[in-house]
Amino acid sequence: MTQPASRSPSAAKRRDLTTGPIGSTLILFALPVLGSNALQSLNGSANAIWVSHALGEVALAATANANQIFFLMLGAVFGVSMAANIMIGQAIGAKDIAAARRVVGSCTTFFLALSLAVGAAGYLLTPAILSAMGTPAEARAEAITYLRVIFGAMPFFYFFTFLMMAQRGTGDSRTPFLFSALSVLLDVILNPLLILGVGPLPRMEIAGSATSTLIAQTVTLGAMLVFLYRRGSILVLRPSEWGLLKPDLVVVRALLLKGVPMGFQMIVVSVAAATMMGLVNRYGAHTSAAYGAATQLWTYVQMPAMALSAAVSAMVAQNVGAGRMDRVEKVARVGCLCAIVGAGVPIALLYVLDPWVLRAFLPGDSPSLPIAIHINSMVLWGFVPFGVAFIFSGVVRATGAVWPPLLAIIIALWVVRIPLANLLEPTLGADAIWLSFPIGSCTAVLLAGGYYLWGGWRKGRILPTTSPRGEAPDTGLSPPAGAKDVEPATAP
Repeated sequence: MTQPASRSPSAAKRRDLTTGPIGSTLILFALPVLGSNALQSLNGSANAIWVSHALGEVALAATANANQIFFLMLGAVFGVSMAANIMIGQAIGAKDIAAARRVVGSCTTFFLALSLAVGAAGYLLTPAILSAMGTPAEARAEAITYLRVIFGAMPFFYFFTFLMMAQRGTGDSRTPFLFSALSVLLDVILNPLLILGVGPLPRMEIAGSATSTLIAQTVTLGAMLVFLYRRGSILVLRPSEWGLLKPDLVVVRALLLKGVPMGFQMIVVSVAAATMMGLVNRYGAHTSAAYGAATQLWTYVQMPAMALSAAVSAMVAQNVGAGRMDRVEKVARVGCLCAIVGAGVPIALLYVLDPWVLRAFLPGDSPSLPIAIHINSMVLWGFVPFGVAFIFSGVVRATGAVWPPLLAIIIALWVVRIPLANLLEPTLGADAIWLSFPIGSCTAVLLAGGYYLWGGWRKGRILPTTSPRGEAPDTGLSPPAGAKDVEPATAP
């Protein structure tokens, strides 16, 4: 006999995002996502501090070069993880637990195979990759050592990313935050111990920094799997359900067709950022340092919109699955308002406190400091429309409409921002670069908003939620073969 819904351990931990107040639900869901993003950024800053102080600038240059590859690999898998998140969310919203389990099984196999392939290929190709990047000769040996350990950790990073996104698809953003905090804590503690060889630990120098990340990620992933298994999560298959690990071609096809464009969007942004850095470097070390300090602040300014976009996608996916398009429109409106406030408030504070905040990255007497203040005076406000564009893109992506957001960001960056900077540079100098940022952001919000208002995304679905071979959708009244913890659907 099936347990009542109120007593099912799995149901108790899944959050229904298709009912209840939208504003508070969205904010409460977004806050842990924001916390996870902030922790990852702080972790990277802490690791850089340890490497630079303990091993010197050459080691820091080595990690900086290696991390460019690492972030590119994570960005590439982000899109596929987001596609899995959306498919799981739509299935949960439709109360189709069988479809959700099929997605989990196929995605588990897909991510394991992908991560192992990337890890092995990356380990072998590390020297060639760093040569292609033009890594400085004096930093090359240390960069190879560091990056090879990171590629060894790639299977754990990829599967951890998948589980984090999948949990958000089920309506749970708190658990990913807690395990992200555990991973960061372990990494921060182990970094100096393994770099310096404290106590019985070996002195590993730059390899110690990468190894601390590997250990932290592996331990946290294991702890998360145990936790999810013990609480009856649908994200961890029982032995009787291992047949679901056989890839479902419909799921894999959706992962690739929808995930690859979203991943490519991250690559487009990364390459555009590198291109803009090249333009900035023309103006010398002081301007480059000022730009680097300013971008440190931009990272945190963008975090609320990024967290809200992830929350909006999860909410919209469940409501699309439940057929609640009325709530989808409300989620979009509330999300845009929250993005405006979330970006506007810190930007307003920075305009007042900028000279003092920037001194965390630049000495008070540095000639770069006034340049950084000038850069922020021209650029910061543009993150408000850019944040709203994030929300529109998060809404339409949750239905499976992945190409319009990609085209919007390509046009904003490669048709408007970068060409505009080059076109105006002879007249305005470096100001042409700074001016191109808000103009590109306004272009992005106009394109994303236009598609939201008039595009055909409302009819989209990323994956049918009916069971295979013509069976009726799983309503929870009877569990699928081999499942023991499927709960009945609750009323919408």
